[in-house]
Amino acid sequence: MSRPPLIPNAAFFLDIDGTLFDIVALPAAVHAGAADFELLTALYEAAGGAVALVSGRPIAGIDKMFAPLKLPAAGQHGVERRDARGRILRNAPPSELWRSAIAPLRSYAALHEGLIFEDKGLSVALHYRLAPRLEKGVKAVLQEAAARLGERYEVLPGKMVFELRPSGRDKGVAIEEFMHERPFARRVPVFLGDDVSDEHGFTAVNRLGGHSVKVGAGPSAARWSLPDPAAARTWLAQWIAAAPDRALAG
Repeated sequence: MSRPPLIPNAAFFLDIDGTLFDIVALPAAVHAGAADFELLTALYEAAGGAVALVSGRPIAGIDKMFAPLKLPAAGQHGVERRDARGRILRNAPPSELWRSAIAPLRSYAALHEGLIFEDKGLSVALHYRLAPRLEKGVKAVLQEAAARLGERYEVLPGKMVFELRPSGRDKGVAIEEFMHERPFARRVPVFLGDDVSDEHGFTAVNRLGGHSVKVGAGPSAARWSLPDPAAARTWLAQWIAAAPDRALAG
């Protein structure tokens, strides 16, 4: 794979961790600086508002990271979505069965040093970056919870993390929904992601005739690549710089 071209009339869909920012051991330790805020603001303006953050983080966490900027967003890998008009669409709220199923996960994390239990509201994650030896145990305890919940829930692997989430929703579904709405409609979708959870998005964008961009190494359905988050930010800045010329040409 090679670097993606700077195409006109793009609609941008951006993962956050591992794509815009380097992955760190504690998800809460990631902070957007002034330069990141300026980059996203400039991209939003240059793309006519066709920019959405598509992340495993909940929308509330995305907003906190980039405050006061509030972009269209898909949170928890597409389980919740905020469109360009600010309307938030979510799956059904957690049930008593859900709460009872995730309780052992919280306890498991508390009993094993280095594990981080993250409750996102409609999904949960167990991070084992600080305790890689526990990978098999983490996967097994989440699979037990998924089996208890039934086919409506699934275990999603990621970089040193496993997540338990509702099935049937993913980043690809969220991107396709955005592409039926203004200001994304009739543009060329461009999705930047880095992880296994982003493959649904890459596949959807490929199907839509857009540009899928893998950030980092590893096999992927993406058609283009960038080596790391720093390169991704640089490429986005280059697109912004070229946008006025392309708009005139179009």
